[in-house]
Amino acid sequence: MVDGAFGVYVHVPFCAVRCDYCDFATWTDRAHLIDAYVGACVQDVGRRALPPASSVFFGGGTPSLLQATQLVRILDAISRAPGAEVTVECNPDSVDPAKLEAYAAAGVNRVSFGVQSMRPHVLAALGRTHDPANVVRAVDAARAAGIQRVNVDLIYGTPGEPVDDWTATLDEAVALEPTHISAYALTVEPGTPLGRAVAAGTRVAPDDDDQAVKYELADDRLRAAGFEWYEISNWARPGEECRHNVLYWTQGEYAGVGCAAHGHTVSADGSARRWWNVRTPDRFIAALAAGESAEAGHEVLDERARSAERLTLALRTRPGIKLGDAEADLSDMAACLDELAGAGLVETDGARAHLTRRGRLLATAVTARVLDALDGHPVVPAGTR
Repeated sequence: MVDGAFGVYVHVPFCAVRCDYCDFATWTDRAHLIDAYVGACVQDVGRRALPPASSVFFGGGTPSLLQATQLVRILDAISRAPGAEVTVECNPDSVDPAKLEAYAAAGVNRVSFGVQSMRPHVLAALGRTHDPANVVRAVDAARAAGIQRVNVDLIYGTPGEPVDDWTATLDEAVALEPTHISAYALTVEPGTPLGRAVAAGTRVAPDDDDQAVKYELADDRLRAAGFEWYEISNWARPGEECRHNVLYWTQGEYAGVGCAAHGHTVSADGSARRWWNVRTPDRFIAALAAGESAEAGHEVLDERARSAERLTLALRTRPGIKLGDAEADLSDMAACLDELAGAGLVETDGARAHLTRRGRLLATAVTARVLDALDGHPVVPAGTR
């Protein structure tokens, strides 16, 4: 956990078009609710006694679909610590110089562009509608507005995407000179247009071997360009890691604002509480209008559950598992790590154990093996990272 860090996540559930692979809480038919939703978010922030945020993240959905004044209204309601990181996810087609200048004036210092691919036929296969040429214009406009921290989101493994197209997407993304690049394997989620098409046999599912080749290609090209991986799907230039996401991966504390948003708080006894809001914007607006909490549910994580989660999250990151932690002192855990190291999935430097690149490709299986080693043993609270 990052000492003194506190994050605020704001969920903006509105989109102009829903991507074929998306299973997030987003809607394309609720634009008439935007004003009321913004007001409810401001009201929700106001009724909480939140500490100053070290990071704020507007995600969605498409936050840049809001008018700049609407997004800034929510941001202005959030108390921020000096030097806070403020990120807004943007569609390249829904930003312009004036909007980005308004963001920057309000304190936005990081933007994340949903690019996915720089090839029109791949974008079409994903159900994306933006023009690749607008990506260049959007990144240039962000820098002109004074926002120097830029992330580019990419997706690999779309059926029908040749390796050469993925290579071109990587090269064109690097040419934009962003400070951070995220690359995610395309996944098929039930209930999405892509999921239904795959289930019906009208579209093919992504190929695991193809995705592995493309992940390795991304890692090679991004590292050659000066980026280092710090989480399985994320690469950054030195010092440009997303502080808000690091907060998630280190079990930090954060509040969720808006429908479907999650929060996480830690108690003095070592337990943690994770909670989530109602899923739809309609219900979120109604709850705040009635003076009620928008919270839909919660769970309490005891130290055992937190330890399992700590291992799961740590394994996804470059620092990996601290060998001095209680979990790694158990004989079964030590044997497990030796076994994984022998298989070329984990390597240690005497202080920590972390995934090799091959281990990153098999992270789900590696994590399951580590959790098996943890299961059945009493857990002592781990030392701080």
